[in-house]
Amino acid sequence: MTVTKYSANGNDFIIFIAQEKADRSALAQKLCHRQNGVGADGMVVVLPHPEYDFEWEFYNADGSYAAMCGNASRAVAHFAHEKGICKDGKAEFLTGAGVIRATINGVYVVSDMVTPRIIRTDIEEDGENWWLIDSGVPHLVAVRDDIDTFDIVQMRKLREKYNANVNICKVTDDAMYVRTYERGVEDETLACGTGMVACFIRNHKEGHVPDQIRVHPKSGDELYVSYEDGVYRFGGKVTKTFIAETLI
Repeated sequence: MTVTKYSANGNDFIIFIAQEKADRSALAQKLCHRQNGVGADGMVVVLPHPEYDFEWEFYNADGSYAAMCGNASRAVAHFAHEKGICKDGKAEFLTGAGVIRATINGVYVVSDMVTPRIIRTDIEEDGENWWLIDSGVPHLVAVRDDIDTFDIVQMRKLREKYNANVNICKVTDDAMYVRTYERGVEDETLACGTGMVACFIRNHKEGHVPDQIRVHPKSGDELYVSYEDGVYRFGGKVTKTFIAETLI
């Protein structure tokens, strides 16, 4: 089979086209394996849809299904545009979290995120306040003055207790910095789109950031998150790294 590898600010994905839905959990585990497969944080399957440009199936590296992934939404929109599945620099596709609309301008892709849900704002763990926000998938968010220290043991404990991704973020005068532990990868990743959006939502609600701000994940790349006309938008560059045939 032929697969395309994309990187979206350090989050990497394997993308391919299929004609039918299927349980591809085992395939995702094989393809995403860093040593014995192609290697990726997740796998995206592009499927035909009668109403939208396409539908996707998204799998984490461990084979688990995920309803949404912000960085993958930008990568797959670019992929579909190149394949002629969508046209005129616009993509509209169905995910497990709802319909995503994206705009493609060269390698810069902006996704309109699904309507988020603020589930809880009163979680106290380790003497710190956490918000639980579903921005397509659930995220715990804590705001700190310093995020240089990333306690992986604490992150895993919180991930297991709340079955959510775990984010720490800090805000400066003109930017927000985010680090994320992702379930399904079960480690810190270089970037997480829905995590950056969840961090923006909390800080925006608390009045710490304006309606648009630069965001830097661990990869150091520059992205933008904004709130416009009731819609949260997430934009940044994507990179098609290679196309390959795999025997897996």
